[in-house]
Amino acid sequence: MSENTFKGIILWGVGGLYGVRPYPEISVTDTDISEDGGVYVCRARGVFRHEGLTPLPGDSVTVSREGVTADGSPAGVIDAVGQRRNSLVRPALANLTHLFTVIPAAQPTPVLTGADKLICAAESRGIEPVIAVTKAELSPDSAEKILKIYRGAGFAAFELRGDGSLDGELCAYLAKQAARGVVCAAFAGVSGAGKSTLMSRIFPDLRLATGELSRKIQRGKHTTRRAELYPVNAGGELCFIADTPGFSVMDFSRCDCASTSDLPYLFREFAPLMGKCRYTKCTHTSEEGCAVLEKVASEEISESRHASYCEMLEEIRKNPPWKKNGKYR
Repeated sequence: MSENTFKGIILWGVGGLYGVRPYPEISVTDTDISEDGGVYVCRARGVFRHEGLTPLPGDSVTVSREGVTADGSPAGVIDAVGQRRNSLVRPALANLTHLFTVIPAAQPTPVLTGADKLICAAESRGIEPVIAVTKAELSPDSAEKILKIYRGAGFAAFELRGDGSLDGELCAYLAKQAARGVVCAAFAGVSGAGKSTLMSRIFPDLRLATGELSRKIQRGKHTTRRAELYPVNAGGELCFIADTPGFSVMDFSRCDCASTSDLPYLFREFAPLMGKCRYTKCTHTSEEGCAVLEKVASEEISESRHASYCEMLEEIRKNPPWKKNGKYR
């Protein structure tokens, strides 16, 4: 790689321009994304358009430096986009490593089936699901029940109270993950779950950063349904957090859909039991000698997780992937 080129991560994309932060210049103490914050305003080479490839926030890219923009920001050209580990369509994001599924203990009443659908969709894309139970002070019993379900299923799960007393545990988790490599995380949950409040409280600089970017690209932050990444300090390690305005729940509808045979493997507590049922074609819904049902009966697998599995299985049967006319890819 020449002195005039560098590798970086796309933070945002607006009107054919992309904000790219160079990897070597990333600092946990520098979350400024204004003109002097180390972000290059880049255009993409025309070859991407001919190849049908649109660069996305989260993409690892190679950039050639190209002077400065009219307002003095460093400019560049995106020469290459690295191989993606995954991508989402709505909102448009690439290389997501963690999806924080935000579940309220109360107000609104938690709907675990919706959370399980998000979790399975994340699992299918190689994204690590993490559970954040908010508003725990409103219903401690509900919060404890939810934590037990998901910790028992093998997920990292955190209880978040209104006083912020446990937020440090989540930051410590992110710092540990970031020490192993680049973390690109998003938060998703039903409307009213407390996602935005949680993000702002854990990362106080996040709202400031979003406001600065709004001024930089001269638009209202929440008038456009578009995902953007922000560098944040999580326990001394740098992470990238996706701010997804207008999206209370990630839309995985155009991602690969599980078949009826694949679905059990997206429930991580089911996976070790595959091949141990009495019948080869066991659906794990009502058969005698089903290893999954035996674990449900002994409360080693929660009834709510099994109920979510049964509901999702029925949905796939009614609307299998091959009926989607190309919507899945």
